[in-house]
Order: sequence, then structure tokens, then C-alpha cells
Amino acid sequence: MSIAPASFGWFVRHELNLAWREWIAMMTGGRRARGIGLAVFLAAVTVVLHLMAFGLVLPWVKSGIVADKTTLVMLTGTGMLFWTVMLSQALESVTRVYYARSDLDLILSSPASSRKLFAVRTSSVALTTIVLTGMLASPLINMLVFLDGPHWLAAYGVLAGLGALSTAIALTITMALFRFVGPKRTRLIAQIVAALVGAGFVIGVQAAAILHYGNMSRFALFQSADLVASAPALGSPLWLPAQAAMGDWPALALVLVTGLGTLLLTIALTASSFGHHAISAAGLNHIRSQRRPSRRAFRSGSQRHVLRLKEWRLLQRDPWLLSQTLMQILYLVPPALLLWMNFGDSAGALVVVVPVLVMAAGQLAGGLSWLAISGEDAHDLVVTAPVHPRTVLRAKIEAVLIVIAIVLLPLLALMALTSPYAALVTAFCATLSAGSATAIQLWFRVAAKRSMFRRRQVASRAATLSEAFASIMWAGTGALLVAQPWLAVGPAIVAVLVLLLAKLISPRRNP
Repeated sequence: MSIAPASFGWFVRHELNLAWREWIAMMTGGRRARGIGLAVFLAAVTVVLHLMAFGLVLPWVKSGIVADKTTLVMLTGTGMLFWTVMLSQALESVTRVYYARSDLDLILSSPASSRKLFAVRTSSVALTTIVLTGMLASPLINMLVFLDGPHWLAAYGVLAGLGALSTAIALTITMALFRFVGPKRTRLIAQIVAALVGAGFVIGVQAAAILHYGNMSRFALFQSADLVASAPALGSPLWLPAQAAMGDWPALALVLVTGLGTLLLTIALTASSFGHHAISAAGLNHIRSQRRPSRRAFRSGSQRHVLRLKEWRLLQRDPWLLSQTLMQILYLVPPALLLWMNFGDSAGALVVVVPVLVMAAGQLAGGLSWLAISGEDAHDLVVTAPVHPRTVLRAKIEAVLIVIAIVLLPLLALMALTSPYAALVTAFCATLSAGSATAIQLWFRVAAKRSMFRRRQVASRAATLSEAFASIMWAGTGALLVAQPWLAVGPAIVAVLVLLLAKLISPRRNP
């Protein structure tokens, strides 16, 4: 049965095809042989996550799950963690609809209705947001269904309602930014808002836990007697999503009607402006604003210095780097607060803070080094320049490590005021973690566009896993050097073995 061109169903099929191709490309890198390995890997991860969820849920189920304030506070707090992730993902996805799609010019110049296209693409954002969050929450929900009954399946309906509501809010924010700051600044501000929303609630909960309980445990705050006592009464609308997730069907119907109705109303009110905003955003990719000539005089410098400046300038201009790294930087706020609150008596806090900083250094270095080493859009130009390739690579690595040092230096200085030894250990292990991630990206480097940053893990699963395991081992080394130094040899040896294995399995290249 053929579908009429430019109809609603035709656009739906078009979006589904694009989404399927993007997912396949992201998961397999265009290589069908990776499909079996990917399926086995996903199955193993699913089993492990469900086993972890089983361990978390079992004591709760054995004690008896009752719809009292304690349970509702726990469910609502946990649900807010997932909902902020949904809102952050929806805001970034809505922004990408305008700025990162290359087919808008073609479709909008056709006689097809832009309203239908807008409705379909907004619905696809909502569906993608719901599916991704559902995948994260499914181990907990499935274990609750398995241990406590099928009424917990209503939680998936709550995710659908909240996903639609988050998409409506993200769409409203994007439209407001287009109206008040223009298309040139909307992308940047939307990325900042997405990062703040995605990390803000988590950071806020951890900050509250640190201020009241001296640790970063979110569940300790949700289970606290003070929070439960100060929570609203059972009849408050605040508990509707939690009650719906527990199988209250009238509450579930209200959540679904509210979420889906808000999304449909937002689409109806904003669909008429889609074409105008999409064209204005697409024009930014082709028409560059005239830059004012720099008043700074040209200064000569060494090749490596000029190359470092070039890498920093490219990182500064990268249109999507902010949203992809700002959230990682924001997650360093709770460790800084924990250090501040335990100033002068931070033996226990340092055991928590040191591995967090070391892991953050490895993650930031992995992303930035991919951009500098593999995501070189002017690769041919750099290769043909009268500069030795080793000089270019050395400058790229130095540029990445300097950025990591600037990010970590304030926290290391604060740590040094309390424990100079712990600061030295953190600096040493963070350097090893960042250096390991950079080396792995160097060994597995590929020629790719910077726009493929979100899919950089596709280049090599071995590189991704090696980078993660090396960072974890160096983080463990740092924590043990602070707590039990004689035990730190074990994870350090494992980290070195991971690097050696990554070097052995990396593609052979001429120096």
C-alpha cells in the first residue's frame, strides 16, 4: 500500500527511516559485521542492569511497598531525576531539529505542508525522549513488575506522559529563545540551558545531601525523616505521577492527558512559525556573519604555540561542544562542595572526591582529544603544511591537557589547602587518566568530521572500553593511594595492562 507524498503518514515513514539509519550508523558504524557483537553486548548489559536493579528493589519489596509519604517521596525524587534527563534530552533534540538537519531547505522549498513536518518531527523528538528514558528506567520497572506485580507497568505510561510534557516545555523554551535572542544565539543558550537542566537537579540533590548528611548519596536525602515530614499531604497533586506509577489508573489517565494534551496544544500554537525559524537557522550554516577585524597585532611564535592556539580556537568555535562537555564539568560541583564542607577534616571526603576528579579528567580528555586528533575538518590542509606530523600531534595533545589542567586546577588548589598529599595524588592520577584517554584516542584515531562527535564511540568499541576501564583503574589507584597506599599497586597494574592491550589491538600506522 503506497502512501501519498507529503501526507502525514509519508512524513512519519520518512522520519522513521532517518531515525533507523542514524541508530544503525551510531551503533555499528556502517559495518554489518558489528551487529552480532552489538546484540551480545546489549544483552549482557541488560542482564547486568536488571541484576543490579533486582538487588536494589528486593529489600524494598520485602519490607512492603505502601503508598505512604515515604514511598511517594522516594518515587517522586527518583522520577525527578529521570524527568530532568528527559527535559535536557528533549531540549537538545528540539534544537538539533533546527540546526543539525540538512534536509530542511529541500523539504521547505517543496509544496509540502511545513505544519505536518513540524508535527511529525516534534512527535519524533517526544518518542525518542520517551524511548531513551524508558531504556534507562526499564531495569527498575521490570524488577518491580517481577517482584511486586504487573500494576507497576503503569510506570511506562507515566514516562510517556512526562516525555510529552518535557518535549512541550523544550519546544516552548526554544520558541522563546528564537523570539527574544534570535537564531544566532539560540543554539548556544539552548545548550547551556540543557546542560543546567540535566545536571541541575542531580547537583542540587547531592548538594543538599552534602549540607545535611555529609555525603553525596541522593537516596539518603529522599529517605530522610525531615524531608518526609515537610512533604505535602497525600492529597497533593505533586504525588500524581508517583501514584500513577504504582497503578492508580485515574492518576495515570490524568498524567497522560496532561502531557499529551500540552504537547498537542504547543504544536498547534507554534507550528506556523516552524518554517521561518528553520530557514533562519539553516541560513547560519551558509552565511557567516562578518567578523570585525582583530585589533591585536600579529605576534610571531613557535609552531607548537601557534598550533595550540589553533586547537583552542577550534574548540571555542565548535557549535555543539558546550552541551557535550558542560554537563561533565558541572558534575564537579558536588565534589568541590564536599571538599569545602569537610575542610580541615576531609579524610573520608577525599576518598570520594579523588576518584571523581580522576574519572572526570579521563572523560573530558577523551572527548576533547577526539575532537583535536580525529575530528580535524581541515585534515588535508594540515597534512600538506610544512610542519612535521609529530609536531602537530604534540601540539594537539598539549592543547587538550592544558584545558584539563585549567578545569581541575581550582579544585586541586582547594584540596591542597586541606591535604597537599591528596592534591598531589589527584594531580598525578588525573594526569595519568587524561594521558591514557588521549593516548587511546591517538592509537585509534580516524579521519572524521567534528559533527560526528556524538558518534565517536562508533569508530572502535575497543577504544571506548579501553578508555573507560583505564579511567576507572586510575580512579581506583588514586582513591587507594589516599586511603590504603599499599593496595594501589593492583589497579595501577591493571590500568597499565589495559593500555598495553589497547596498544596491541590498535590499527598499525606509520609513525
